[in-house]
Amino acid sequence: MPDFPAFVRNPLNRIARSSQFTDDIEGHVFDGADGSQVALWTCKADRISKEHSHDFDEYVLVIEGRCTAILEGRRVELAAGHELHIPKGTRQSMEVVAGTRTMHVFGGKRAERANER
Repeated sequence: MPDFPAFVRNPLNRIARSSQFTDDIEGHVFDGADGSQVALWTCKADRISKEHSHDFDEYVLVIEGRCTAILEGRRVELAAGHELHIPKGTRQSMEVVAGTRTMHVFGGKRAERANER
């Protein structure tokens, strides 16, 4: 599957650019009843995210493609099917290869929608 289905890419769920740490990617967010969020990201070009951390745990699943998580300076190579748990407070960035699609589950509210701004 080259892209997420249209209902996943619904413009109402599009993540605002101001809520993204990586330029020129497309993200869509879904909210859990407990305040958690699931974000589905598509990277169309090679990109590196800005270093950041969260006040909650993060779970990453690479759906397609590959990327490198940089956690406190340690590099973790990820390919399709690989999972990663990032504990809260961990300084992180990610190098993403064009064509990569990932799912991130956040233990708290991470992203604002473009239509919420």
